Amino acid sequence: MTDGPQLEGRVALVTGASRGIGRAVALRLASDGAACAVGYASSADSAAEVVDAIRSAGGRSVAVGGDVADPDAVDRIVARVTDELGPVDVLVANAGIGDRRRPMVEVPIESWDEIIRVNLRSAFILSRAVVPGMVERRFGRIVLMSSVAAFTGGMIGPHYAASKAGLIGLTHWMAAELAGDGVTVNAIAPALVESHMIPSDPDRRRELASRIPVGRLGTAEEVADLTSAVVRNGYLPDQVVSLDGGLHPH
Repeated sequence: MTDGPQLEGRVALVTGASRGIGRAVALRLASDGAACAVGYASSADSAAEVVDAIRSAGGRSVAVGGDVADPDAVDRIVARVTDELGPVDVLVANAGIGDRRRPMVEVPIESWDEIIRVNLRSAFILSRAVVPGMVERRFGRIVLMSSVAAFTGGMIGPHYAASKAGLIGLTHWMAAELAGDGVTVNAIAPALVESHMIPSDPDRRRELASRIPVGRLGTAEEVADLTSAVVRNGYLPDQVVSLDGGLHPH
């Protein structure tokens, strides 16, 4: 027995996949058998390294660059993935940005707009682009990468927290609409993951780790492991799964 359908013959698009969580997710889905498109904004060399790693392991992969908050760019990305790998069956909307911490009244409107644009608007545009094909084939998996900041406010800022909370609302809406069409939509909400918006100062890192009941920061591979389980399970729609070491139990 297996714990869910494997991904041989499926095509996954992972955005923000040139490093960190996105990279780990792309490598894991590829190891599950999916052909994997590695999305990136500007880090073409890093994305190419992920593609090379997947191909070296015998998988199929392509790097696709572009602004995923731009509908025209997304259409081009999806068309290229379809041409080179096949129609998108799995979307992991992981692309996101942060900002330096500062008081709310000092957050520039431009920073608010950009974080909402990249973190939230892009997930809607990407989903809108791939959902029709998923519905037609009666198979689809969409995972939106939220954050524990959606529940707690987090450490980065109001714009980041709002963007990640918005992904949860988008998850609930899409999941209710699409579950009957064979398309599951879920969100994952990590917290304090190594290499992901974590300060480099060792003392600060130790202090952050001390807040977590398991006593350490999480890893990108642990997020990838959970993403894989969510994607492979067809009986799991409309869930927001926290991965935070017990930081915010609910």
